[in-house]
Amino acid sequence: MKQTNPTVGIYTLGCKVNQYESEAIAERFAREGFTVLPPQDECDVYVINTCTVTGEADRKARQFIRRAIHRNPSAYILVTGCFSQTSPRAVAAIKGVDYVCGNADKQRVVDAARSLLERGEKNDCPRVFSEPPDTNGFETMHIRKFDRTRAYVKIEDGCENHCTYCIIPTARGSVRSKSPGDVIAEVTELVRGGCREVVLTGIETASYGRDLTDCSLADLLERVDRIPGIGRVRLGSLDPSLMKQSFVERIARLHSLAPHFHLSVQSGSDTVLARMKRKYNARMALDGMERLRRAIPNVQFTTDVIVGFPQETEAEFAETLDFVRRARFLMIHVFPYSRRKGTEADRMTGQLPETVKHERVRVLSAEQAAVRRDILNGMTGRETEVLFETDAEGFAYGHTPDFVEIRCPTDTPLHGRILPVRIEGNDGTLCTARLL
Repeated sequence: MKQTNPTVGIYTLGCKVNQYESEAIAERFAREGFTVLPPQDECDVYVINTCTVTGEADRKARQFIRRAIHRNPSAYILVTGCFSQTSPRAVAAIKGVDYVCGNADKQRVVDAARSLLERGEKNDCPRVFSEPPDTNGFETMHIRKFDRTRAYVKIEDGCENHCTYCIIPTARGSVRSKSPGDVIAEVTELVRGGCREVVLTGIETASYGRDLTDCSLADLLERVDRIPGIGRVRLGSLDPSLMKQSFVERIARLHSLAPHFHLSVQSGSDTVLARMKRKYNARMALDGMERLRRAIPNVQFTTDVIVGFPQETEAEFAETLDFVRRARFLMIHVFPYSRRKGTEADRMTGQLPETVKHERVRVLSAEQAAVRRDILNGMTGRETEVLFETDAEGFAYGHTPDFVEIRCPTDTPLHGRILPVRIEGNDGTLCTARLL
């Protein structure tokens, strides 16, 4: 049957904040009478929500824009997000793009799409909106839907750390926090709708409340913990400097907070961290992790590490390898340093060859794989709970509270259920278990 409502497909690149914002935009489209389809389908309108954290992210943004144009040349192409915030003219120069806006009021793409459809013809000269990203404060957004069993809820936007390698403060602006009342209302609605796990996330989640007078991140977590029926709560990426004794003592008392933290460490070398202008050194990061390990049973950590930062020596890289062995991360996202125009690091001398960067990615990834396998080996025989998220080919897949991925044989779908299991082995990446 021919589709009567206009259709929209939304491509999302980048972080969990972008994923949340895309879902909020999709729900607004649906309320306005659009049918939201997978972006792989032929649609009347495409929205590309972009990222610009690396040069590769910029390349993917251009690729997805062109892919949407190729899929339906007559469709209206609207581009938003971080790449269109930092490089609006470059986006507008792509033939076929109709509309460009950055991170200030991203939801305006819905009104722009409606206007283009009513006009009935594409823009030869795309409309471009490039206000500062924090022009209107914290953009009011909320979601009611969630993917499978987990929902990401954006509680903070912006970053004021100005690390030397990062363009994101330019793309996202100053710190803005969602009001605690709005967070509680949104999470409460998601829990009532059956959501079993909520991830509170932001561009710099640890900065939540910095612009408020009456609510810190710890205060917010305590309020979320009191929501009736709340399941698991996780946090987005955190600056290691947050893990001071007073904060750790408060969050250790929460019953809903999952024992897993993603700490954005970036390097294990003090001199590299200083050149990055991070707010901590390796010892401070390790001390914070140790506080959490003493306070929270079975806690696990994941992280991001950049290798090949300007002037990084073999000795400094060796310090990062040693740090990883001592820190014992469950998982590391390893990135080769990517130059970003407009950042201090881009102007530094001592830029390393790509071959050196990628070799260090290989070496660090191999080191981390050994650490991960050792952690998983130590879990054999352990009994725990798993929130099952997907089912495929006779297996159910999910995560433990400490974020270990589990595969469990089953004859019936287990999606959305929390069940006890006993871990029986692993393949170095995930654990196999059986239901108890």
